[in-house]
Amino acid sequence: MLLLCLAYVVPGFVGRGPWKNADVTAFGYMLELANGHTPWLKPLLGGVPPETDGLLPYWLGAWAIRITPDGLMAPEMAARLPFMLLLALTLAATWYGVYYLARSPGAQPVAFAFGGEAKPLDYARAIADGALLALIACLGLAQLSHEATGYLLQLACAALIFFAVATLPYRTVVPAVALVAGMMGLTLAGAPTFAALLGGGCIALVALAPPGPADPAHHSDRRLHWVAALAAITLLAAAVAWQLDLWRWRLVDAATEGKEFRSLIRLLLWFGWPAWPMATWTLWRWRRQLFSRQLHRHLWLPLWFSLVSVGATFTTQPADRALLVGLPAIATLAAFALPTFRRSMASLIDWFTLLFFSISALAIWVIWFAMQTGVPAQPAANVAKLAPGFTPEFSWLALAVALAASAAWCRLVWWRAARNRAAIWKSLVLPASGAALGWLLLTTLWLPLLDYARSYAPQAHKLAAALGPHPGCVQMVGLSRAQVAALQYHARLRLQPTNPAIHCPWLIADNNAWPAPANLVNPDHWKRQATIGRPTDKKESILLFRRTESPD
Repeated sequence: MLLLCLAYVVPGFVGRGPWKNADVTAFGYMLELANGHTPWLKPLLGGVPPETDGLLPYWLGAWAIRITPDGLMAPEMAARLPFMLLLALTLAATWYGVYYLARSPGAQPVAFAFGGEAKPLDYARAIADGALLALIACLGLAQLSHEATGYLLQLACAALIFFAVATLPYRTVVPAVALVAGMMGLTLAGAPTFAALLGGGCIALVALAPPGPADPAHHSDRRLHWVAALAAITLLAAAVAWQLDLWRWRLVDAATEGKEFRSLIRLLLWFGWPAWPMATWTLWRWRRQLFSRQLHRHLWLPLWFSLVSVGATFTTQPADRALLVGLPAIATLAAFALPTFRRSMASLIDWFTLLFFSISALAIWVIWFAMQTGVPAQPAANVAKLAPGFTPEFSWLALAVALAASAAWCRLVWWRAARNRAAIWKSLVLPASGAALGWLLLTTLWLPLLDYARSYAPQAHKLAAALGPHPGCVQMVGLSRAQVAALQYHARLRLQPTNPAIHCPWLIADNNAWPAPANLVNPDHWKRQATIGRPTDKKESILLFRRTESPD
């Protein structure tokens, strides 16, 4: 399990440049803060504040860049180190949270008449293993959890809150620390409304749920103390958000119709696959406990986190980032479906997963071989067409890791085909391992291609060549935050917002923002020098102009 988590966490963070759009934008603000080019409380990138209000993610990346010794690693890698730890923290908090939920009396299996049922702690560990496998298997987790953005921080903080509330009946200090860190971190990451909703639901849950096995009868006021603590921490987080002016309502238009609604449904279908069908099955099979007079923590806690996340998906933007925060809770519900699975359903999941990920891995290998050798010709021609100018790179290390991962997959398939029925989580082994295999192959064999396609580096290097070694003052108009961050980092430029009072020799404009407003740029004073496009996106071009008018 630890090796599987390691194989999932590390690839995607190592060996690549900043990718568009959220990843490179966040890195741009981190680099500006680390270099002292902008205030820490009001960071600017090209004169523009961040699109999200939470500053803590930018501070984490900037601190990591500043404390990393010069020359030890690239700034973008240094900025990712805290976020690698946050992803590992998410996985650990999910496992331990489910472990304590599964120890609840209502979550335990029915005792057999003559004994022989699973021991409570062994059963809890097995359910926790299943939840962790279900989380790793979620298709939507791969890319977004490997970006150094505030959304990964929100995911980790929500997992901490989940862990804290799940652990309350059994521990005191650890859940208290996790609760404060999760609530404050979620607020400072730009999601105070999410934090308030989670806090309010947890207060009701702790107040109404029956005491756990670690709650002696003479300590019945323990719950009241935790209710008061939860309320105080939630109010404190709300007050901090109010003081820092973090309350923002980014609701989508209530008149969302047709195509947008269908795209949200498609997002829900694939983003949480295969956890959401299993979570739905859990709600159906545990429906009596769900609606009984006695409130069961192992059902209602993940259900509340899931409902808040899904509700945010339909009402806020970006939708996929909102759904990301609910994946640990959805995976938890999925894990509690395992004791109720029939053999036919488990076999269906196994066969579908085996075919899907085996064919996907084979396709990745075939296209990689075509990029290296030109055979088969058609995949090589498709790559050349989609990524013009790309030169394939060969790495013995990447090949060795990919071969080891593929061999491990084959060994795992053989183990599963042997009908090993000892582990309750056996139905989730192939989905989780297949998702990890696909992600690892993509970030080893295909990493140069993905870096070329997802990065602004090729475009920035062409711009730097067109400007020459000492371009001097360079103004910009119409560029996005991601473009500004990428051009400043890859092309080593210091871009300035357009100002008619400043006479710079160069002007960079986005193709879709030209001609610029007359009050900002007089087109008669500029001559186009070059049009530089992104190799993999013809619509994303930047225009380079040189001033023709001499300053007075």
